[in-house]
Amino acid sequence: MDETTEKKQVSRLEMLEKLLDNMKFGSITLIVQDGKIIQIDKTEKYRLKD
Repeated sequence: MDETTEKKQVSRLEMLEKLLDNMKFGSITLIVQDGKIIQIDKTEKYRLKD
């Protein structure tokens, strides 16, 4: 793995950490192509109180 690829992987991991830190309920889906993350989908749910 070259330095550029390694930096991209680290930045993607940092992005995932930020998404997880700011989310209470929901899901994160990683789209992978040729062994690399090409897309991150975030679905957040909001719980409404009665």
